[in-house]
Amino acid sequence: MNKTRALDDASWLKSGPTARVLELLDGNGEEARVVGGAVRNVLLKLAPPGDVDIATTALPAEVIRRAKAAGIKSVPTGIEHGTVTLVVNGRPFEVTTLREDAETYGRKARVAFGRDWARDAERRDFTINGLSVGADGIVHDHVGGLDDIATRRVRFIGDPKARITEDYLRILRFFRIHAAYGAGEPDRAGYLACISGRAGLATLSAERLRMEMLKLMVAQGAAGAIVAMTDGGLLLSILGGIAYTGPFAKMIAVERLLGLEPGPIRRLGALAVAVTEDARRVASRLRLTNAETRALDSMGHRWWRLAGMDEATARRRLYRLGEAGYRDRLLLAWARAGDETGPAPWRELATLPERWSAPKFPLKAADFIARGIAEGPALGQVLALAEDAWLAAEFPLDQSALKAIADQTLTRFRRDHRL
Repeated sequence: MNKTRALDDASWLKSGPTARVLELLDGNGEEARVVGGAVRNVLLKLAPPGDVDIATTALPAEVIRRAKAAGIKSVPTGIEHGTVTLVVNGRPFEVTTLREDAETYGRKARVAFGRDWARDAERRDFTINGLSVGADGIVHDHVGGLDDIATRRVRFIGDPKARITEDYLRILRFFRIHAAYGAGEPDRAGYLACISGRAGLATLSAERLRMEMLKLMVAQGAAGAIVAMTDGGLLLSILGGIAYTGPFAKMIAVERLLGLEPGPIRRLGALAVAVTEDARRVASRLRLTNAETRALDSMGHRWWRLAGMDEATARRRLYRLGEAGYRDRLLLAWARAGDETGPAPWRELATLPERWSAPKFPLKAADFIARGIAEGPALGQVLALAEDAWLAAEFPLDQSALKAIADQTLTRFRRDHRL
């Protein structure tokens, strides 16, 4: 089967870096087409097409030879699998020689280079990712992707169970791609195959799980996909604990209400974190970066104390946590709150950083050294006490108030330490 249709707008294939790569690899017995996500995005009218991947009948050595002759930089990023990256005007293009599986064992597939576009398409995961388009703007469909694009259906190519066994990450990709591009309920056959193969998720590296989970968090239909995954028993082995689908959906609604960009770690916190122990477990299971781990841990730290704050208390929290930390922890509290409190008080607290910027603590070490405190641990303790007093006094900046805080702090410190 080779169903075809013309793109409504093929201008992006006619000029610019993409056109140059296609022209380079077309002709003299070889053919090149754009494949995968870029074709899908254009057909779904999601502009721009995003990263452009190219497949070609030319072998990697020929791709490199042609690039060199044209003065184009080539990088053998995955040459053993047939992939060469060409850089045109600073933009990278992954160029991969057509392939077909010679042997498959788990994620490790021994591949052979080929010249059959249908065989190459059949190796891909989902029908909507199995489309290709040439420089002439004609889309080629060997796997039923055009029909699935029309109905926004995410469907495995071939037998879903077999495709999942080849790479269990396809379970997560199924839900992530559905959340991003699908409509309605997940494809039944694919969903049941994911449930059947869920034990295979335990074989995946934390790094691969992190990559897919964070992409899923910010997909348009993430809330529905997460419910489907929870119902299918798929999240327990990934998160190692309870998935809170209600707070997750509410976090998405809150972000949209406030006009915030989707935050993958913020949403992950709503989904999986009730206390800091949850944050540490999830960070370990997904091998989050240090910055992501700190953000998740901060969200889970006594978030319930932020409910019902007056503005003076909120300002102190904002000062201590910083804008991002304050907003994320507050939004977690909001997402976990019941419906007895309407959105207005929460929104007032959430927008505090837009109305007020925390000043810098104006007292310095020199202020206390001049009052007889030597450098060392005692100086740090005095500064911390003074900062607490300054916050309690609601951030005064006039010199008389600061002098009083410094003197009172010193008196208290000396009394407590019998100095």
